[in-house]
Amino acid sequence: MIKVFLLLGSNLGDRQLFLKQAINGIKNIADVVKVSSIYETEAWGKEGEPDYLNQVVIVKTDMLPRAMLKKILDLELSLGRQRNEKWGSRTIDIDILFYGEMEINDDPDLTVPHPRLHERRFTLEPLAELAPDFVHPLLKKTILQLKSELTDSLIVKKL
Repeated sequence: MIKVFLLLGSNLGDRQLFLKQAINGIKNIADVVKVSSIYETEAWGKEGEPDYLNQVVIVKTDMLPRAMLKKILDLELSLGRQRNEKWGSRTIDIDILFYGEMEINDDPDLTVPHPRLHERRFTLEPLAELAPDFVHPLLKKTILQLKSELTDSLIVKKL
């Protein structure tokens, strides 16, 4: 079974409920191993958007990455996700951060490891809670090392 790291985010409606519903939906897709605390974060990439709640979920699966992505996109859609604008507000966003040790960079819809995870405090804080010693397969640094090198100044609060 492959260990997959997912990042959940919500900044519309009942954010905690959307995170909970997303986790319940993920349980129908893969075996949930660990779930981080919830973190509140200023919106990244676009000014004036509502704050996000973020959470990392670790799952195990035998599914191929493309099949997992399809199920995740279907889950997002079932929870009201609309893809109208880049970095726009959303009921739920589920990103694949890591898919085991795999590197995927030849698929227009899926890049693994997530290409900007090492630049984002809202990703590294919950990731460090669950897997501080996990080594980024391309950067060859632990999550704690990446977190210590962050220049991202967004405020991230553990709830």
